[in-house]
Amino acid sequence: MKTKMLFALILPCLMIFNISLAQEEYNLWEGQPKPFYKENSIKEYEEEAWGVICVFNVTEPTLTVYKAEGQNSGKAVVILPGGGYTLESIYHEGHNLAKVLAKNGITAAVLKYRLPNPESSDQPHLVPLWDTRRALSLLREKSDIYGIHKENVGVMGFSAGSHLATVTSLWKSDIRDENPDFSALIYGVTNLNETNLQWIEESLYFRKLTPKEIDQNTLLELVTDETPPAFLAHAYDDEVCDVSESTLYAGELREYHVPVEMHLFPKGGHGFGMGRQEDGTDQWVQLFVSWLLRTEL
Repeated sequence: MKTKMLFALILPCLMIFNISLAQEEYNLWEGQPKPFYKENSIKEYEEEAWGVICVFNVTEPTLTVYKAEGQNSGKAVVILPGGGYTLESIYHEGHNLAKVLAKNGITAAVLKYRLPNPESSDQPHLVPLWDTRRALSLLREKSDIYGIHKENVGVMGFSAGSHLATVTSLWKSDIRDENPDFSALIYGVTNLNETNLQWIEESLYFRKLTPKEIDQNTLLELVTDETPPAFLAHAYDDEVCDVSESTLYAGELREYHVPVEMHLFPKGGHGFGMGRQEDGTDQWVQLFVSWLLRTEL
């Protein structure tokens, strides 16, 4: 009886210990100043939006790493949740997916990146990019801990997070470890049409773009033969990010002989996250896993 009682007391502790081993959260800029940061009184909070729990007012970025389980592929991905640069769908397009990827031998890290805000930054449009670059570098720094091949680290983004993943892929950093080796763009944003220009001016830059910045943000014209390989998934009936955002990018990659795999679903709308069985969008996760595991980077 005493043995059973002791086991009953120890079991919850063991479960908590195993969970802590499965994932670890890092303060992104630990021990160094956050770039473009302004002192502020903004408070982070979580609240439901679009039917899922999202995080708002992020000023303290973190990277939560889910260690690969089973046979470690040596490949890793930084996940960038979407939310229009006004919030982050941190679970629906972040942690839920990271757990599944980890079970498939892929180290998955969810980046809670700082949201652009003139109250908390003097260069709000650069804050998400700098955080993403730091996340890639940090994951490579910890490659020995997680069994990661440093040349096999990429980015995955959803919606606005996909725009961020595209920018990270095309605005190449002079520091090698800050660049992704592949990208996965899920209902992405790649085309600087009038709607997208207005969106990034209002939600990312908080001002009109200069002619030079318009050139820098005309992302489709920045694709070269050095652009990282990409995996794309989109729904034809997406009324927020038109499917052409993916087809145009795939076309540019193909023109430069960059490996690309694209999956388009008849239905699914926008923001399907890991997908739904009823419209078939749930297929994309395993399609991505298959693509990443067999793609030479």
